[in-house]
Amino acid sequence: MSTQLSPDDVRSRVLRRWDLTAPEECGSPAAGLTRLETADGLLALREFPELDRKQLLFQHQVALTLASAGLPVPEPIPAANGRTLVTANGRRYALYRWVDGRHRNGLDLSLAACQELGALLGRVHRELDLMTPPVQQAMLIPTPRARDAIATVDRLLAGLPEPRDDFDALAERHLEERRELLHELADHQPPEMEAVTVGYVHGDFHMGNLLFGRLGVVAILGWDRLKVAPFAAELVRAATSLFGYGDERGLDLDRVTAFVRGHAAVFELDAAAIQSAAHRLWWERLCDVSVFERRHLDRGPAAAAFVQWWTGELERTLEAFAAAYAPARTAALGDEILEVS
Repeated sequence: MSTQLSPDDVRSRVLRRWDLTAPEECGSPAAGLTRLETADGLLALREFPELDRKQLLFQHQVALTLASAGLPVPEPIPAANGRTLVTANGRRYALYRWVDGRHRNGLDLSLAACQELGALLGRVHRELDLMTPPVQQAMLIPTPRARDAIATVDRLLAGLPEPRDDFDALAERHLEERRELLHELADHQPPEMEAVTVGYVHGDFHMGNLLFGRLGVVAILGWDRLKVAPFAAELVRAATSLFGYGDERGLDLDRVTAFVRGHAAVFELDAAAIQSAAHRLWWERLCDVSVFERRHLDRGPAAAAFVQWWTGELERTLEAFAAAYAPARTAALGDEILEVS
């Protein structure tokens, strides 16, 4: 049975596996990460409570490969026995050099910086692609169904208390608006099966996992969601996370286009696949009514406003994602592209 190691255990039992002397300072663990000041420099000790050994070793292999290709990916430091993963008291640990940097807001980046960031993700995809060549295949991608989302809306409406407070009244209005949209747009559901190019992707490419220095990104963090998925889906999801306001202001489409253009210059995809991925992500957001539950009080109205904006600007959004491939791009979705006033 695993037990939590004390700071003293970290000093004496875990770091000894790397032949390191006791750190001069050992910070309190935060989110599984401990900052260590040692004679060998600043280090980061990471505990992995959830991933299994096979996943972690593959993650380390990927990190070493990407770092050797010149990408800013922290490399695990081999222990004295040459292994990058150490187990103590049933818990798994890895050691890294500490990277100084800061998080930034994607909406603060210049268009040139957005393009550079897209090129960085393109380089990540290219190197991962070299490790495991992509496969153009028909892939079953689960698609939310409008009728299921409508049923959830009805359940949430029925569960609103009487008398209703201000939040309940706001939730009722947003739920009724969403139900109306779902009825109106039910025939725009993406297909369950699509021909897509898949490969290993980062899985969580957003500003919280990017550290910036004076000249750009100095570290890509958060590799715990490394997985096989469509490259276009990651590109679109990253763009909407990086350059979305999250409310009625929607997306900064100029920054989205610059980001996709940077990616296309390094790792070219198919414009139709990118448009399809953007359409699919819009549909997922449209069918996500969980944001109206009381436990999501802080983000429900903003998320609803964002979906309203995206629905009204769907055609322009799809064009922005495909603009990097103009004039060669094709009208991927045909009649499925909406014109909503």
